[in-house]
Amino acid sequence: MIIITFIQQAIVQAVSMLFGATGEIMTEKSGNLNLGIPGIMYMGGISGLMGAFFYEKSTENPSVVVGVLISLLCCIAASMLGGLLFTFLTVTLRANQNVVGLALTTFGTGFGNFFGGSISKLAGGVGQISVKTTASGFRAEIPVLSKIPIVGDILFSYGFLTYTAVILAIVCTYILTKTRIGLQLTAVGESPATADAAGIHVTRYKYVATVSGAVIAGLGGLYFVMEYLGGTWGNNGFGDRGWLAIALVILALWSPVKAIWGSLLFGALYILYIYIPGIGRAVQELTKMSPYVVTIIILIVTSRRNKPEEQPPASLGLSYFREER
Repeated sequence: MIIITFIQQAIVQAVSMLFGATGEIMTEKSGNLNLGIPGIMYMGGISGLMGAFFYEKSTENPSVVVGVLISLLCCIAASMLGGLLFTFLTVTLRANQNVVGLALTTFGTGFGNFFGGSISKLAGGVGQISVKTTASGFRAEIPVLSKIPIVGDILFSYGFLTYTAVILAIVCTYILTKTRIGLQLTAVGESPATADAAGIHVTRYKYVATVSGAVIAGLGGLYFVMEYLGGTWGNNGFGDRGWLAIALVILALWSPVKAIWGSLLFGALYILYIYIPGIGRAVQELTKMSPYVVTIIILIVTSRRNKPEEQPPASLGLSYFREER
């Protein structure tokens, strides 16, 4: 049925954006604005693919479990490196967060395209990268449940990273709203000077939140490469999904749980033009703009309401100088 296929594809499109949005929410809650999320997603995706590629190339009978673990570790390491680079420049050296974030996106995209093209040549040409063994581990469906008619197709026919994205969003929301660590992180994002005066280690919270957010976002890149593309690489293949993840933060009002539903909406809008028969090129492009239009509308509405819980952290994007406390 077309409706079932549409829902499935909307979910598939939503996952990478959910990873990116969840990671960015954790980062922004500390007061850091990391516009390098799109680049970090590229870094995580290509690093996981490279790890799996060289592992499978080095052994005659590669193991699915080992391939998945190597891919995950490489992705986490590269994403963590991107997060550390951003945090060091913006927190320790107090560089402008917007400039550093945009530079990181440019670097990460180039990083992914360069190494993606390089391993494509090693594999025999563009589109010849083969990590089917590892990719099969990422794409494995839930046994038995995935065979249930309709319900199985909609809810249980995805790889483990899809469910990981939802679980991480729920866990992050719990941490932010129900734990002391989350409340202190929120305090750092709202007023680092006040948090510092209360004995909270502002720099530590900013580092941990930003680096962990980068790792979560990097998993979105790995999902796209391994589960969505099936273990292949295409230069600039991510499109604008990284930027949509940042826009999703605003739509979700800085709540990871709300980002789950927001990502589904974005995923549906992202592919809607495919399911509308007989529309022209101009209408297709206008349809692709709809996620951004929705974000702008939400931003206007929440700004007019002026509810504290629907606003960004007060110190978002600002460097903290302890001397000015």
